[in-house]
Amino acid sequence: MAGKPPNGSDADAAPQAAGRRGISLSALRRLEVLRLRSRVAVEGHFSGQHRSTTHGASVEFADHREYAPGDDMRHLDWRLYARAERDFVKQFDAETNLCVYILLDVSASMAYPQSGPNKLDYGAQLAAGLAYVAWKQRDAPGLVLFDNRVRTLLPPRTQRGHLAHLLDVLDGLTPGEQTDFGGGLAEAAAAADRRGLTVLISDLWAAPETIIRSMRYFRRKGHDVLVLHVLHPDEIALPFAGSRRFLDPEGGRSIVADAILARRQYTQELAAHVTAIRDGLHAADVDYALCETSKPFDLALASVLAGRNGGP
Repeated sequence: MAGKPPNGSDADAAPQAAGRRGISLSALRRLEVLRLRSRVAVEGHFSGQHRSTTHGASVEFADHREYAPGDDMRHLDWRLYARAERDFVKQFDAETNLCVYILLDVSASMAYPQSGPNKLDYGAQLAAGLAYVAWKQRDAPGLVLFDNRVRTLLPPRTQRGHLAHLLDVLDGLTPGEQTDFGGGLAEAAAAADRRGLTVLISDLWAAPETIIRSMRYFRRKGHDVLVLHVLHPDEIALPFAGSRRFLDPEGGRSIVADAILARRQYTQELAAHVTAIRDGLHAADVDYALCETSKPFDLALASVLAGRNGGP
C-alpha cells in the first residue's frame, strides 16, 4: 500500500483537453460557482470577500484586469479602453486579494495504486481546482511541490499566463522520494512570505505530531490553513483477501500477511492515526478534510469549501 487579465478568456486559464493527470477545462468549469474565503486578514486590497491589513497600491505594476464595481476609478487605464472599448484597471502587486499557497505532496507514497488513477492524480486535480477557483475570483494562486524538500516553487501571481503555467506543471509532475514534512514544509513556509491561505494536499503518512507541528508554524506566520487528507479506498478498508505482500513505497520494506487477519488491527490503527491528525489540527486552529479518491474531486472541493464558507 502505500501521486489576457484574470477575467480573460478560458483559453488562457486552462488546458483544452484532459492531460495525463485528468485536468481539463470542462472539469474546472464546474468549479466556477465555488468561492475561496480566508478567515484571517490578508495583505493587499480587496473588493469584497477578504479582510485587508493594508490599503492603497504599490508602485510596481503587475497586470490589467477588467473593471468591477467598487474599483478605484483612478486606476482605470484610459489608453487600453481606447483600444479595447472595455474598462480595465491597472493592478499592482500590493492589490493581490489573497495569496493562495497550494502545497502538494509528490512523495512516492502518493503514486498508489500503480495502475489506474492514483493519489497523485487526485491531488493534482484538487490543486488545479483550488488554483482555478482562486484565479476566477482574482486571487493569486501559488504552487509548491515537495517530498523531502521543495521540488517546484511557483510564487503566487495574478499575471497573464500564470495559471496556465501552473496547470501545465501539475499535469506533468512525477512522483518524488520520501516524505519529510519537517524539511519540505519548512522550506515552503519560508517562501510563503505574504500572509494568506495555505492548503496542504497529502496522504499524511507521517507521525501526526510532525504534521501538526508543521501546520502550526504556518498559523504562527498568520496564515489561514486547510489540510486535505487524500487516501485511496484500499488504504481505508484494506479490501484484500489471502496472503499478500505489503510494500512501503518510500522505505522499500515489505511484509507478508494474511489480509483478512490484518484488516481489523489495520483499520483500528488507521482510525487512531486519522483522529490524532484531525484533533491535533483542530486544536491548532487548522481545518481538516478527508478526501477519498473515489469521490469526484469537484464534489470533494465543493463540500470542503461550502463547510468553510458556512454553507450546508
